[in-house]
This record gives sequence, structure tokens and C-alpha cells, in this order.
Amino acid sequence: MGRLEHELLEGQQVGADLKRVEQAEKVMDRVYCEMAPGDVLFFHCNTLHRSERNTSDSRRWTLICCYNAARNSPFLEHHHPGYTPLMKVPDSALKQVGLRFGGKANDAAFLNKAVVPADLSGQGTVDPG
Repeated sequence: MGRLEHELLEGQQVGADLKRVEQAEKVMDRVYCEMAPGDVLFFHCNTLHRSERNTSDSRRWTLICCYNAARNSPFLEHHHPGYTPLMKVPDSALKQVGLRFGGKANDAAFLNKAVVPADLSGQGTVDPG
């Protein structure tokens, strides 16, 4: 099927074109992957996927990494950004920021802008979205 275009769906969530999803469900098997806390799932970028609503009292965290060759920047302006060099930080910086969000007492911190330690950027805050 290749890559399906995504659009704004009901409830302000972005998802694959539902007409195409309906067609895919007619000829492809649905595979369920129930995971435990700490599990990781890797799949091809063209795998049609979704998740059900989180009905637990715990936050569901996801880390979505998408890779593209630097030489493959779009030639027309697009909602996906072009190539931007990344600033590398040590693992310890990621752990330091991640610890701020551990436990229910810190749930509100998740909604705040991430603060980059001054010794890494000298810029103060980074807009995560």
C-alpha cells in the first residue's frame, strides 16, 4: 500500500485516511500486540498501526523516532520539516530530564516546556512540540 496520507480526524487527532484503512482491513490481517510496562515495539514506517485509548490511571509514554536521509529534504515546503542538524547531548542529560516526570506527583511537569540544562545549550528552554 505504501505510505498513506494522514488527515485530521474527529477529536483533533491525526490519523491515516479512513477510507484507505477500511480497504486495507478487507484484505489484511489485524495483529494485536499487548505490551507490558517497559516493552518496546519496532516496526517498519509503512506499517499501518494504531492504539486504543489508554483507560488506565497511568500515563502512556511513547517515543516516536523517524529517520530520513539528510539528502532527502523536501523540495517544496511541507508540514514535515527539512533537514536540521541535531545537537547531541549525553545520555545523562536525557536521564536528568526524564526523572522530572516520574510519578503522579509530577504529572503537571509533563505539560510544561522542557528545560535544557544551561551547560548543554545555554538557551534555557526548548519547545518540545
